[in-house]
Amino acid sequence: MQTNFSLTALLDPHMIESEKILRACVHCGFCTATCPTYLLLGDELDSPRGRIYLIKDMLENEKPASEKVVMHVDRCLSCLSCMTTCPSGVNYMHLVDHARTHIAKTYKRPLVDRVLRSMLASVLPYPKRLRLALLSAVAVRPMRKWIARLPGGARLAAMVDLAPVLKLRRFAPQGSVLQGRRGRVTILTGCAQQVIDPNINDAAIRLLNRHGIEVTSPRGEGCCGALVHHMGYEESALEAARRNVDAWTRELDEGGLDAIIVTASGCGTTVKDYGFMLREDKAYARKAARISALAQDISEYLYKLQLQGPVRTTGQIVAYHSACSMQHGQRIADQPKSLLTQMGFVVRDVPESHICCGSAGTYNILQPEIADRLRLRKVANIEKIKPHIIASGNLGCITQIGAGTAIPIVHTVELLDWATGGPLPDAMEGRFS
Repeated sequence: MQTNFSLTALLDPHMIESEKILRACVHCGFCTATCPTYLLLGDELDSPRGRIYLIKDMLENEKPASEKVVMHVDRCLSCLSCMTTCPSGVNYMHLVDHARTHIAKTYKRPLVDRVLRSMLASVLPYPKRLRLALLSAVAVRPMRKWIARLPGGARLAAMVDLAPVLKLRRFAPQGSVLQGRRGRVTILTGCAQQVIDPNINDAAIRLLNRHGIEVTSPRGEGCCGALVHHMGYEESALEAARRNVDAWTRELDEGGLDAIIVTASGCGTTVKDYGFMLREDKAYARKAARISALAQDISEYLYKLQLQGPVRTTGQIVAYHSACSMQHGQRIADQPKSLLTQMGFVVRDVPESHICCGSAGTYNILQPEIADRLRLRKVANIEKIKPHIIASGNLGCITQIGAGTAIPIVHTVELLDWATGGPLPDAMEGRFS
């Protein structure tokens, strides 16, 4: 694609990067075939190619974001299926991230939208605030139909619908070590997951301990920054990244780390991108690149670890839902399925597995109508293969899909932990032993 950025614009490192990305696009349109919003809406401007044209015009001409651009960029899930499909290697992720930052800086949203986005950014990354918000949402659920009539009510109602009953920590995370120490890692505690389902990280710690891996808890680590990053709040995202880089660097320097383990694939995609996000920060660029190089999804690490065989009789049919951030963002496809198969589960692929479930961070709150349609499509495809259990590596997907089906859905690591001696996951109680 030809570009015509001014020399002044190209003084900005973000513009330089976006110009390179735009030049890589050859207009082929392969991306439209795998884009969830184009699949549902049939509008070229709701495809990656259409959004690229809109973003190019906005950035190249140094325009403030228009209502039209905002509408179509907001509808993008950032599922990154287009990047898997693209034969030219267009880094749509970094381009749309830049567009969202530009929107946040140049476009004044309607009041209700501003308030909702500010509330999400002020609550979701903070565990104590999130816990209180979720308890409040569950409490007002009987008033949902009245909430839906308020300004912005559809999105408020979506928040109420999605708010889970919080799970309590059921068992101590540490497991008995079967072998001598084989490694030392840290696990991202994060924000939402530790509130909504602390049992996921507990299962990961038990499983790692059981196989000789020491797990540390660094001081000062927190939200990875993904939630605010994808809303265009660049400075908040970079602040979160710097905080985690500092925490993990201390741990790395004091005791050494083999890996930084992430059990939420959406967070993993962001942590692996810290090196890019902080590339212009002289104080953090090298440290961030070092941290990104150490980041691994739990399935990546376990696959290399070679788990001991199951101690339980398994054999259940598992529908493996590969989160977009896993298969498209991190290009991890086979490792989780291979691990489940090694543990005796019968793993079946979901039809249209490349199409997003509609979770996408805060998307199912900010774009509930599209998200609901995608969930219905995803659940219908899952139910076609008649699984006993659904497994996924991302809490957002687990929450989104779980709201649309009675089939128990759990994190992949919970199944692996259970198969090798850990407790039965909450969602499977009453159905399996």
